[in-house]
Amino acid sequence: MRHNAQLSSDFLVIGGGIAGLTFAIKAADAGTVTVLTKAGSSEANTAYAQGGIASVWSVDDSFESHIEDTLRAGAGLCDRAAVETIVREGPEAVRELIRLGTRFTRVETGGPDDSELEYDLGKEGGHSHRRVLHAQDLTGREIMRALTEAAAARPNIRTLENHVAINLLVETATAGKPGACWGVYALDRSTHEIRKVISRATMLATGGAGKVYLYTTNPDIASGDGVAMAYRAGAAVANLEFYQFHPTCLYHPAAKSFLISEALRGEGAILKLPDGTAFMKRYHPDAELAPRDVVARAIDSEMKRRGLDFVYLDLSHRDADFIRRRFPNIFKRCLSFGYDLTKGPIPVVPAAHYMCGGVQTDLDGRSSIPRLYAAGEVAMTGLHGANRLASNSLLEAAVMGRRG
Repeated sequence: MRHNAQLSSDFLVIGGGIAGLTFAIKAADAGTVTVLTKAGSSEANTAYAQGGIASVWSVDDSFESHIEDTLRAGAGLCDRAAVETIVREGPEAVRELIRLGTRFTRVETGGPDDSELEYDLGKEGGHSHRRVLHAQDLTGREIMRALTEAAAARPNIRTLENHVAINLLVETATAGKPGACWGVYALDRSTHEIRKVISRATMLATGGAGKVYLYTTNPDIASGDGVAMAYRAGAAVANLEFYQFHPTCLYHPAAKSFLISEALRGEGAILKLPDGTAFMKRYHPDAELAPRDVVARAIDSEMKRRGLDFVYLDLSHRDADFIRRRFPNIFKRCLSFGYDLTKGPIPVVPAAHYMCGGVQTDLDGRSSIPRLYAAGEVAMTGLHGANRLASNSLLEAAVMGRRG
């Protein structure tokens, strides 16, 4: 392993998901950008997001409703200023994704002009209105396609794939003040060389740490590198004890905790015991659409009390064509494991899903270390509190990537 010549740019982005690429595209208007990714962009946590991005979009919805839903899900530990800012800037962040080429699912309005289309809005746990824009059940993949193409079209964005960030380059603290960040040491996995990447501003957008758990919905690269580097460098971190478990992952030895989107429950899927008994009403009046922490704990409780390895999720009472059209990827993946969503229930269990804490930042993405910024799952803005509201993750990443 040897050192290679150093690289430099005005801005450095560590991570290639929605937060990192949104920031990179914006920063490219002000200078040169280097994007380091641990693998290819298809492995970013964003690409695994199925459900969608939550934003006030319908005339029947309101910012106040989305704010209250977020605060309620966060169990009293959200920062209200962060919630209000991110929710209110959500629609413009979504419009920017659309301008950059994201194709969210649209449906006919049923009005006098049958050719007129509007965006299809899903409803998920903890939400009081339909406000989740989605691209069928592959929303993250579609957003990554659009952002990757938009970034590639900008000549002053350089992407270095298969580079593992090792340590931030931080000045020695003086007079009790933290030293500034000037880039990172990174391992080029293809050549086994260490590169020094220098920048005037560094954006951490490395995602979460799901792989510290045995069962997680996250890809293998989600190993907490960003928050660990920031902590070693002296950055303030917060709320790391709050890790969200997604209630429904497919229970199958070969499925690698394949995520079963909350959108299924939004479209009427029911959680059942092996004898067919629905149980969520005993835990929360919103039943399957209660906040994720409530649903995950309810499933865990039933499994432990009854000695079960899993519970069932049943959407088979809905029209088969609707299921195949609305959830084509989930339908095909389940079918490959021998489960037909249109004909019967599928086995599900909770799994580690989302890091609610992280590197503490203000609403411009600034960490406690000068010139070091953070956005997306690696950051802790105060939006999520103790439990993230469904589909607020892509919302936060899109908004904070623009604000950084």
